[in-house]
Amino acid sequence: MSTPPEGVIIQGVTRSGRAFRPSDWAERLCGVLSTFGGDQQMRYSPHVRPILMDGVRCVFVRTQLRAIEPRAYRFLLDFANDNELVVIDPGRPEGSAEFCPVPGAGLGPGGRDAPGDAA
Repeated sequence: MSTPPEGVIIQGVTRSGRAFRPSDWAERLCGVLSTFGGDQQMRYSPHVRPILMDGVRCVFVRTQLRAIEPRAYRFLLDFANDNELVVIDPGRPEGSAEFCPVPGAGLGPGGRDAPGDAA
């Protein structure tokens, strides 16, 4: 029995291989679901975090968000789709229209890899 994937990764790279701008897009997107603590410090949601993967800014979205707040989960995936961002979803079977391989494999129609990826 396999364990379900922890989450999906929205990469700051478009399907055509260009870097997504502005450079702080991941922090801004995660800020939409953040709160402020008693110490007046912003706290990212435990389900949505900005990360840096192979030099590319990304947003990691835990799959639990889908059950907890489906509209927020849909918003994040719609954002990625509307901006033609690469989404790595280990839960999608290879060969499906929405499957994206892990970095280092061809990503888009041109078969380009994400910048900074090492095979």
